[in-house]
Amino acid sequence: MRLALLSTLALFITTATPTVDAANWPNWRGPTQNGVSTDKGIPAEFGPGKNVAWKVKLPGPGGASPVVWDDQVYVTSVEDQKLLLQAWSTAGKLKWQQQVGTGNKVVRRDEGNSASPSPVTDGKHVWAMMANGEIACYSVSGKLAWKRDLRPAYGPFKIAFGLTASLILEDGKIILQLIHGSRKAKPEEDQGLLVALDAATGKQAWKQVRKSDAYDENKHSYTSPFIYNDGKTKLLVSHGADYTIAYNPADGSEIWRKGGLNPQNDPKKKYHRTLRFVASPTAVPGLIVIPTAKNGPVVAIRPDGKGDISNAKSQHIWTRPNNTPDVSCPLIHGGLVYLCRENGNLVCMDAKTGREYYHERTHRQRHRASPVFVDGKVICVARDGMITVVQAGKTFKVLAQNNLGDAIAASPAIAGGTMYLRSFGSLWAIRK
Repeated sequence: MRLALLSTLALFITTATPTVDAANWPNWRGPTQNGVSTDKGIPAEFGPGKNVAWKVKLPGPGGASPVVWDDQVYVTSVEDQKLLLQAWSTAGKLKWQQQVGTGNKVVRRDEGNSASPSPVTDGKHVWAMMANGEIACYSVSGKLAWKRDLRPAYGPFKIAFGLTASLILEDGKIILQLIHGSRKAKPEEDQGLLVALDAATGKQAWKQVRKSDAYDENKHSYTSPFIYNDGKTKLLVSHGADYTIAYNPADGSEIWRKGGLNPQNDPKKKYHRTLRFVASPTAVPGLIVIPTAKNGPVVAIRPDGKGDISNAKSQHIWTRPNNTPDVSCPLIHGGLVYLCRENGNLVCMDAKTGREYYHERTHRQRHRASPVFVDGKVICVARDGMITVVQAGKTFKVLAQNNLGDAIAASPAIAGGTMYLRSFGSLWAIRK
């Protein structure tokens, strides 16, 4: 695969993840928000009758990943029109259940519903938002702290498949990404928002209009924001509506933006009217890897830019011209970038240069979940319940393929020596 290198800058990229507590997985994609676990001992082989500690039936389907703190696992679900948050013990017992909202909407046949955003917890409270804009905060014992409907203040939400962005808890604030808009409205008349709520009260702390000239379907985004943190700098990174934009998480002020992800400014190329982003970027210190959509490019940039860095060569590390994951986020670990494509192909690249080491098939089925790294293994989850475990490294080697026999779109959560999988029918606990 020929790579278009935008920069030959000799840049040392730190790919080691900061030390984290392996006992907790407090939000979507884990404690460092990049799908990397420091746990040990997660088995490569598992499934019905093998290395399953327990399996419990859930009220209905959902695409949100579980989150874990100490001895409780939190998961969202639907039950007819009820939008639920449940707390399960790490022994598989239901501790409590609360109804966050009402009004489920099934999208893309059975691909998703209104229980798609993942919750977030700090071990004292847990916050959950549903795709219709209803949000609530509970104590870890299930007592309601506050609840509100975001639509009167920030809606109506005009987005085909619902607001699927998962929540961020940062410095006492719950950060919401609300990228949506009427496909017919002019960009300046219908902008997306980033909103920070006081985590303790639900009141607005700050609001930022997310400026973009995107139009048609590209005004919608199904990505989740994340906090980039290299120990010195924190950035709130938001991806959608043709741009990846970094903000100051303290007040929402814009720091830099990366355009050119849709060729709206290239007279040689036609604007792609349906290039809406679903896969979120992934970061480690010194590097952010940005996916696009529909077999478009993957771009690696430095995170220390200012202003419009769309054409700043000093900020660009490498570009892969195609093979972007459409839904699954990139995974970065050990100096390598892994791309799990929607057709099940796994691409392994050098994080510094973009050089391809392999591009191999895992399981030929739709892949919606984002891959995770744990204990020398890369875990890729297919929509039909087949989970491929690949040995991490530059050489492609399948260690196991495990069939849950149940559809799954949620990304795995790993905590306390256990991998939790949220299938459409059940919550699974995998451990030796």
